[in-house]
Amino acid sequence: MKMIKRINRQAIFVLIPLSLLSALIEWKKLPLSILIGGALALVNLKGLHWEVLGLTNPEAARGAMGNLLFFSMFRLLIIFIILTVLLSFRLINIFGALTGLTVVFILIMKEGLAEARRL
Repeated sequence: MKMIKRINRQAIFVLIPLSLLSALIEWKKLPLSILIGGALALVNLKGLHWEVLGLTNPEAARGAMGNLLFFSMFRLLIIFIILTVLLSFRLINIFGALTGLTVVFILIMKEGLAEARRL
């Protein structure tokens, strides 16, 4: 849980200045797209955290394997639907959303590497 809080904090400190800088390039959609992409990645990380906790908890994992698989696919479907709807109404820029997703992915990899070195 501490690692997720660190990732959330770092994502805020990276995504907000990045979206402010991107306003110089294209001020209409790009900053909001970066923030939405980052927020979706952070929500996805939190959902993944809940699923891993469900798998590692022996009491919850007895009959929950099918539920965990369903909710994992459902979570990805919801993220895909949100991105598709926002893109179809031209509310976000795809490159901005991918930038936000990539920034959070890089932060997750960086924190995972730092955690692995501590072990």
